[in-house]
Amino acid sequence: MHFLKSSLGHFYWTEILPPTFLHYLLSPGGGSGIGRAVCQRFASEGATVVVADISEESANQTLGSLNHDHKGQDHMAAAVDVSSRESVEKLLTSIQCRYFQPPSVCVNAAGITRDEFLLKMEDEDFDKVIQVNLKGTFLLTQAVGKALVACGAPKGSIITVGSIVGKVGNIGQANYSASKAGVEGLTRTAAKELSRYGIRCNCVLPGFITTPMTDKVPEKVISQLTSMVPLGRMGEPSEVADVCAFLASDDSRYITGTSIEVTGGLFIG
Repeated sequence: MHFLKSSLGHFYWTEILPPTFLHYLLSPGGGSGIGRAVCQRFASEGATVVVADISEESANQTLGSLNHDHKGQDHMAAAVDVSSRESVEKLLTSIQCRYFQPPSVCVNAAGITRDEFLLKMEDEDFDKVIQVNLKGTFLLTQAVGKALVACGAPKGSIITVGSIVGKVGNIGQANYSASKAGVEGLTRTAAKELSRYGIRCNCVLPGFITTPMTDKVPEKVISQLTSMVPLGRMGEPSEVADVCAFLASDDSRYITGTSIEVTGGLFIG
């Protein structure tokens, strides 16, 4: 079977040999951060990974970091714009032409930010974040779901990457918070509609994770943020990837329509 992971930048396609995993992973947004960590984790398990990103250069950098130690691994990098139906459908077609089947797992980590206070935010910045984060998730979930149903796959796992701020909001991120709240709602609806086909849909909600996006945040702000986390530190992309690996595996075969927070206890009350 297959895995699909998505983010604005990268897709990953993985073939995993252990019985707890499906065979292939497609992951958009895999050029860096959480997406790259997901690709590396799945490849280490023996999966064949398709790395897809808005930046083909970043996708190829991730491709070069992937494990090739398992028999039959045939990783691939591709450029994709998850906000474009044409681009997403072209990617799925190229994957099926190369591997002769659709991905059975999709980890969709597509995401961008365009931060500004609500009263100052421009329409363009609001629309772009919604197009990538929310519409991109819709297009990928729909494309993978259609492909799995069309080929009669017995099961599949679609994993979306939301954010804890989609539940609690965040100052300066009206667009991002709205988009990630939408991702969670879309995932639950997809779970209800696709369960009859054996396709599970779940959402991962990261908290403060060390990624290229957080590298731009002043150290003083980082210290303030970590002081809010009960575990007292930022999370690592690999810790989000571990949860994605669980949700892609048969170990989670009776889990669908849920959201798992990977936050170090942030906002637990």
